[in-house]
Amino acid sequence: MSNFAIETNDLGRVYKIRGNKKEKQIRKELVALEGVNLTVERGELFGLLGPNGAGKTTLMRVLAGLLEPTAGTVTLDGKDVVGHPEQLWATLGYLPQEFGFYPHLSGEAMLLHLLRLKGVTAPVGQKQLRDELLARVNLSWAAKRKVKGYSGGMRQRLGLAQAIAGNPRLIIVDEPTSGLDPEERLRFYRLLAELAEQRTVILSTHIVEDVAVLCSRFAVIRGGKVLAVTSPSAAKQAIAGRIWEGTVTAAEAAELQRSRQVTQAILVEGRNRMRVYEPNGSPPAGFEQAAPTLEDAYLVMVRSGNGLAGGRP
Repeated sequence: MSNFAIETNDLGRVYKIRGNKKEKQIRKELVALEGVNLTVERGELFGLLGPNGAGKTTLMRVLAGLLEPTAGTVTLDGKDVVGHPEQLWATLGYLPQEFGFYPHLSGEAMLLHLLRLKGVTAPVGQKQLRDELLARVNLSWAAKRKVKGYSGGMRQRLGLAQAIAGNPRLIIVDEPTSGLDPEERLRFYRLLAELAEQRTVILSTHIVEDVAVLCSRFAVIRGGKVLAVTSPSAAKQAIAGRIWEGTVTAAEAAELQRSRQVTQAILVEGRNRMRVYEPNGSPPAGFEQAAPTLEDAYLVMVRSGNGLAGGRP
């Protein structure tokens, strides 16, 4: 039996856009995905990391069988997803970036409605399953509260409850922690890590911390292209000895932004503290070598448009 859950080969997606300019029809093409090759192994929590507009949501929708690619293939354990998405849907839990709820319904009524729409049944009955799912995502205490009164994190947990209904083998979550406060984000991390113990989970995010905390492997995507597939440790190791940190004046900071690859610029006690990537071993005067972070590695990859040495772990 194959050891992967999802595999893409030369995956592409082009959107055709029509617009008017001086009453003339103009056709344009927007390339959202180009030549995407990924393998996500069974039982893996895999991250897809990239800036907003990188093509992550398009890729998630293609992987979920909700959007047809214009090129390439997607397979689930060797079976064609593009031609037969129903083979995927039977084993899929999906949490999109924007999940619509009826605000006037209570959490328990909303979840029960979603279970019925999905056709999820259980020996104990749908209502008992609903209660078990709410308990799983720690929302039992708010079950009778209207969804319009839920925080962002509570809404995400309610969305995750419907995603895991039916005990899916594959769970796809798109930007699940965006907009959450630190406490809600930690709750969501624990939930996803627990779910990944027995399932394949694909996580799309623009937040480096999500990948650093959860994922043993991840891909970096920019402009619809995969720049690298690596691990947090391998990505940091690839730039070891090339990150330098120092305190500078405002004028020096501006010059460094122009002349160097700056990975971080923050104020510490009112002073400019900067981190730079220097591949040739010639740091700015007064800078000291620093331990690389995943954010350093990610920014180097995204800004250069290239993967780092080391590749796939």
